[in-house]
This record gives sequence, C-alpha cells and structure tokens, in this order.
Amino acid sequence: MQISKKLKILNDPIYGFITIPDTILFELIEHPYFQRLRRISQMGLSYLVYPGAHHTRFHHALGCFFLMQKAVQVLRFKGVVISEEEEEAVYIAIVLHDIGHGPFSHAMEHSIVKGISHEEISILFMDLLNNNFNGRLTLAIQIFKGEYDRKFLCQLISGQLDMDRLDYLKRDSFYAGTPEGNINSERLITMLNVVEDVLVVEEKGVYSIEKFIVARRFMYWQVYLHKTSVAAEQILIRILSRAKERIADGEIFNISKPLNYFLTKEVTKKEFTFDTLEIFAQLDDFDIIAAIKCWKNAKDFVLSTLSNMFLNRKLLKIKLKNKPFSKELLATKITQFKKDHKVTDQEAQYFIFEGKVSNQAYNETKQNINLLTNKGKIIDLMQVSDPLITNALSKMETKHYLCYPKSKD
Repeated sequence: MQISKKLKILNDPIYGFITIPDTILFELIEHPYFQRLRRISQMGLSYLVYPGAHHTRFHHALGCFFLMQKAVQVLRFKGVVISEEEEEAVYIAIVLHDIGHGPFSHAMEHSIVKGISHEEISILFMDLLNNNFNGRLTLAIQIFKGEYDRKFLCQLISGQLDMDRLDYLKRDSFYAGTPEGNINSERLITMLNVVEDVLVVEEKGVYSIEKFIVARRFMYWQVYLHKTSVAAEQILIRILSRAKERIADGEIFNISKPLNYFLTKEVTKKEFTFDTLEIFAQLDDFDIIAAIKCWKNAKDFVLSTLSNMFLNRKLLKIKLKNKPFSKELLATKITQFKKDHKVTDQEAQYFIFEGKVSNQAYNETKQNINLLTNKGKIIDLMQVSDPLITNALSKMETKHYLCYPKSKD
C-alpha cells in the first residue's frame, strides 16, 4: 500500500500556520542540531528588560522559512525562473542560517569560542549535515556562502533586505512589545523583483523600505543595545571569563561536560573540528544558567558576586554617552572599589570597565538596496529616498558606556 506524504503544519503566533513539506526540510528540522535552537534565546538577555522576549532561534528560523516561501512564490509569479532544486536549496539555507549560534545568541560569540563567528559555525554544521544527507545540501551551502552565480538567492538569505531581517524585526518587536519596531514584511516581499539575477525592489515600495530602516534603527538602540541588556551581557561574559580563570587554577565546578570542555580549552577557528562541533552541539542556554546557579555559591568573590548579580538582576549601573569616558573617572572608581572590597586591581576590573556599542541601520557601501522604476531603470535607494532619513540612518553611530557597581545608599 502506498503511503501518502503529509504536510507538517506548525502554528506560529506571527504568521499563523507554517507548512513544512515532508522532505529533507522536515528531516533537517527534526535533527538534534536544529532542535537545539529551541534552547537558544533569540534575543539574548533582552528579557531582562522586556519580559516577553523569551522566544528562541527555533521560532525565528521557521519564520524565515515561511517568508522565504512567500518570496519564492512572489518572484515566480513575476516571471523569475527558480528551479525546484534552487527552491529546495534556498529553503535549506534559510532554515539553517542561524544553526551555529551559541548560548544566548550573540552574547556568547566571543566567550565560548574565539575568532570564529556564528556564521562560520553554521557552515560547519551544514558541511557535517551535508555528509549525513549524502550531499543534498551542496547547493544550499553554495548559496549561503554567496558562491552561486544567481546572486539574488544569496541576497534573500543575507543582504540589506533579507528574510532574516524581515522576520526578526517583526518577531522581536512582537515579543518585546515594541510596536515601533514592527514592519510589514509581507508587503516588502510583494515589492521584490529580480533583474539580471540581482534582487531589486519596485520603486513604489520606497516608503515601506524607509519604514523598515527606521524600525531597524529603533530596535537596535531601544531593544538589542538597550543599556541594561548591554550591562547584563557584559556581566555574563565576565562570569565565564572568571570561571575560566578559576578552572585554570585548578578549581573544580559541578557544570555540564560541554561547558567544561570550552572553559578548559582555548577553542579558536583552527581547533574547531567536527569533533569540537559535536560538543558545541550539546551546548545551550541551560548549561550556562545551571552553571551560574552553581557559581553563585563559589568561594571566589568575583565569581559569586557576578553570578548573584546576574541571577537576581542586580546589575551594574551603566552610563552611555557619545564620547569616551575619562581615564581618571575609571581609575577613581576602581580605586574606591578596591578599598571597599579589599580586592586586587585585576579583580576590580571585572566590576568597573568601559566599552562601546555601534549601530548602522543601512550600510550603502556593503550591499545597497536597488529600486526598479516603472520604466525599468535600476536606481539606488539613496537617489529616491528622503535624504533626511537615509543620510541619518546610513551613518555609523557609536555610543560609549561605563559600567560600575551601584552605590549602596
């Protein structure tokens, strides 16, 4: 008896029902590497500011897949030829585009490993899965890397107006409760077209694009780079750094084996083999939280204090301004902290430090957004859009921060 294939349907709070064909895509989504994304926070530590922001990379990846289905449908309707092989490949690439994220997403990118980005780890995962699926991911990997000759397929995954950004802005603003960051992703997709295998947007969509860029700027400064989130992320990075120091000095903690592996070794891009990837695949947010709950009772003042700060949201105070803070101010605060807590200069610097965050809503030099006029001419967004908007939003904005303990009085 012939068994009919079934469509797998998921109910998403943003788009409604998402249909996953019973093909390699469903097998990839069912794979343990992908299921791990259920345990990776999409917005890192933003939930400490926006309590609803508890969705995961799993949600986001499926949302991107849904939007990619819409994009393929729209482009085919407009006469863009996309083969079934290309369609499957671009779906695979967008589903797996974030599979390399570590615990708490970007917060861990330079703590657990060094010198290797989540995009590079995603490619390693794809290569390993490609071996497991007998080369079925080869075209998807080429598209993801930008090596395929039809550039618009890569632009749909990674570009100034890609499915990744169209989903995370809409999704993150929904869960954070910040309607200012919401965008009409489906309208933007209906405005897409392809000319000479390059992605363009129909000129009538210019105002929707402006809204998209404004929303992106808002979400970065008001949500992703919110000063409380920045302070929490820096505390988390320093907790792991201190734990690494204590372990190197011979202290033993009751933490998970995957986390212990990365805290006892300096894992760089060169050491990141397929064996290392298998260990990384076992690591998620829960390993970090469980470890911090253990470290809050550590004998070490720095580790226990930072861990309690993190768990109880008693975070460091943070100040932001457009110019760097004076070295004298930093030195004064370190000196006072050393005096109050009888710690060394090196230990004090775990609690008092400076840094900077940057944001550029639209990067015209990296990969601009091209518009298609009614006469078939291709023009740059900057030629049509309101210069008050594009000039302001294309500038790199940098803010300097200073973190230090809150006063007890």
